[in-house]
Amino acid sequence: MSFKIESVLTLQKKKFQSKISMLTCYDFQTAQMLNETDVDLILVGDSLGNVILGESTTLSVTVEHMKIFGKAVKKGAPNKFVVVDMPFASYDTVSRGLRHASDILQFTQAEAVKIEGAYPYQCELIERLGMIGVPVMGHIGLRPQSVHTQGGYHKHGKDSESKMKLMQESKNLEAAGAFAIVLECVEEELSKKITDSLKIPTIGIGSGSKVDGQVLVINDLFHNGKNDPPKFCHPVINLFEEKQKWLKKYIEEVKKGQ
Repeated sequence: MSFKIESVLTLQKKKFQSKISMLTCYDFQTAQMLNETDVDLILVGDSLGNVILGESTTLSVTVEHMKIFGKAVKKGAPNKFVVVDMPFASYDTVSRGLRHASDILQFTQAEAVKIEGAYPYQCELIERLGMIGVPVMGHIGLRPQSVHTQGGYHKHGKDSESKMKLMQESKNLEAAGAFAIVLECVEEELSKKITDSLKIPTIGIGSGSKVDGQVLVINDLFHNGKNDPPKFCHPVINLFEEKQKWLKKYIEEVKKGQ
């Protein structure tokens, strides 16, 4: 097993060497487990709003949430490259983005932040953050923080206009200095074209296999919740049912006086 802390440079080299593995994590004990694996990256995602806080979207997640959960994860996985999501409205201006990103990194001791979108001001923010030593991972395609303006959760890059837009966004993020880009729910062939056109790695989620790496919500991978995970995720186990089984056994033994 490898316990080496990855840097931005070594991660970028992996684009031409091997696939990059990434998983979300939100707590200290799960982070401890991941710290003893060969996973390349850990993402403290604002998806904690859904799987931890029970919200229907990620929009209620705050900077304070990301700081608290991010710090817990980094404590549990000190040898891993940890990326923390910038939550909704925390980077709606360049100045706010600079302040919140540096605050998150200083508090959590994580290695990088992730930003959704590729608007001009967001690319400027990525460039400015790079200047002060804050690595940024980009994120295009389905952007959960923009679920209302994007019209829900669906595949992106189906028509020519959307394909051109996503291709240009990926180029803009690379030019701004993003060290990698998450492609969420992007058509597989478009994901391949974007991946082939970039020097930085692409990490897919629901975007097929023709990317440089994959990320999944660990709660979906283990089927921790009652509801089924997204269709693109194939759980390795159903922990919800397994835990229910052992909980029932415990309750029965208590009632029997054991």
